[in-house]
Amino acid sequence: MRLLWGGRFKRDFKRLVKKNPQLVDPIQESIQQLTENPFHPSLNTHKLLGELSGVWSCSIDYSNRILFEFSEHPCSGEAVIFLLTLGSHDEVY
Repeated sequence: MRLLWGGRFKRDFKRLVKKNPQLVDPIQESIQQLTENPFHPSLNTHKLLGELSGVWSCSIDYSNRILFEFSEHPCSGEAVIFLLTLGSHDEVY
């Protein structure tokens, strides 16, 4: 599946890896796994409820998450994963 990086995701990615450079590899591995199989057991992908209804979450590691939506590419109409934000559990929820 194709990924689209939202503006907030890009900013949050830069901020997170600046504070925690050791997270670069786990983030890249999670993103790669997300493109290959968004429901791989290692990602612990699940749909959120409440204010974040319609948004999905997957794990980077024990305390960090990626929030995303399944969407359509605006030009081609193909299915894409739109990356919304990432960070610690408390930051993204």
